[in-house]
Amino acid sequence: MAPIGVDNALPIPPVYVDQGDTLVLTVFNSLDVPVTIHAHGLLQKGTAHMDGAAQISQCGIPPRESFTYRILADKSGTYWLHAHDKALVADGLRAPFIVHDAKCPYEYDEDVLIYLEDWYQSASADTIEGVTKPDSGGPRSPIYTYGLINGYNGNDTEPIKFVPGKRYRIRVLSMSTTEWWKFSISGHKLKVIEADGVLSTPHMVDGLDVAPGQRYSAIVTAHNSDEFNFIYNCTLYSDFMPLAKGVNPRYYTGVIEYRAGAPTKQHVIGDDSQLTWDDDTKMSALNGPAELPVDRQILLSARGFNTADNRSLRVLGTLPYADQQVPTLFTAMTTGNLAMDPRVYSPQAQVSVIPHMQNVEVMIKNPQGQPHPFHFHATQVQVIERGPLLPNELEPSTTGFNVTVPDVSKISIRRSQGKPMLRDTVNVPSYEYVKLRFSGAEPAIIYTHCHIAAHMAAGLAVTFVVAPDVMQRTQIIPEELTQMCLRQGLKASGNAVGNQGLNFTGLPPVPVKAPLPSA
Repeated sequence: MAPIGVDNALPIPPVYVDQGDTLVLTVFNSLDVPVTIHAHGLLQKGTAHMDGAAQISQCGIPPRESFTYRILADKSGTYWLHAHDKALVADGLRAPFIVHDAKCPYEYDEDVLIYLEDWYQSASADTIEGVTKPDSGGPRSPIYTYGLINGYNGNDTEPIKFVPGKRYRIRVLSMSTTEWWKFSISGHKLKVIEADGVLSTPHMVDGLDVAPGQRYSAIVTAHNSDEFNFIYNCTLYSDFMPLAKGVNPRYYTGVIEYRAGAPTKQHVIGDDSQLTWDDDTKMSALNGPAELPVDRQILLSARGFNTADNRSLRVLGTLPYADQQVPTLFTAMTTGNLAMDPRVYSPQAQVSVIPHMQNVEVMIKNPQGQPHPFHFHATQVQVIERGPLLPNELEPSTTGFNVTVPDVSKISIRRSQGKPMLRDTVNVPSYEYVKLRFSGAEPAIIYTHCHIAAHMAAGLAVTFVVAPDVMQRTQIIPEELTQMCLRQGLKASGNAVGNQGLNFTGLPPVPVKAPLPSA
């Protein structure tokens, strides 16, 4: 594959700004396909056109053209920038984006960034083709990935230097597109103070279990002696693929260096079930609201959708997600009163229209043997409750891999206490449900998708269009973005296919589900 860099640099270096700054990011597209850049975790209040999601908030930047994003860093925290057109993020077009606090309520002496990636030997285009073209369905052999730590091979990590008695804010960011990471430091506790850009009350853990797209900050206090160095552990794993010695999981380690040449206390990696891991139902948003009252409930379920033309697609609502021909934001902004009618959007955009100020509870069920990290654009959701599905709700895995179905009676119900934690990327484990709530106070296009690249390409997504009537009065679509669509032969106004009203001439047919096999 040909990795994607920026200004002849790969890995792409992290971007650091201060809270209140505006990042002016001019993207010149030297690729041969369109591209967009999404600031993962930034809410884009009042500037939905800067969200950088292709065919949702804009048309892609064409080859040999440029576009300038203006991203207001109004929230401090740990974020990242990445491609959001096709699966180009998996080819390397991604970088950490750190917004330093104007005044952090937690004291620490130094800030340390650890960003983690999975890396495939095949190009993302092959991933998309493998799930979207006809006759691509059916069981596949597992594809295992390699791990990168701070942009380089996980076996070549640099030491992290500690000074006795000092406090370190360790930011752990997963820019993976498929696999999970576990992070821990032998002989040290982690005091979690942030998840996904939201400060939390302190949450003491032994380690962090980080899904694709998630981020954490934890304060680690160094020991008072420099007698020993210690090991930090980064484990790349996928519990929905078969275990394979040396590849699943892959173990990477680095050194916490108190003193050059000091002996290193070894840590044997084995069963980590006795360790305490992060749990967002046990975290509280430091300055967040109490549980929102519920005006509307929406039930979603992550399932496979095998089509009559033998594609293994995925569904979160009723149909596999597919992009509109007109960006969803443009439809919401140009169809007047019809923007409040879900029918004006494409059936496969899977749109729920949320009236202004309505509070929504979303329950996501995962009845199959693959966890899903769902990212919510343009909002943060309260994590209200987690728990097991009923035995009769469980479904066979559609991956073609052997996945053991657990005894769900042993999975407990975990409910948030106090002020629920706010997140933008929420993991939904296999055979469990999660209840989430968000407010409709801010007009927005809340594109919600699994952050596993292959699942996103296969359609595991829905859209919440919040207060489009208010959005039409308070936001604009720059003419530059309209012309960018038109130069590519794409429409920039009207319903999902660029027509007026509910005339959907030209709408592609929706996929047809394959018939169930005969008994």
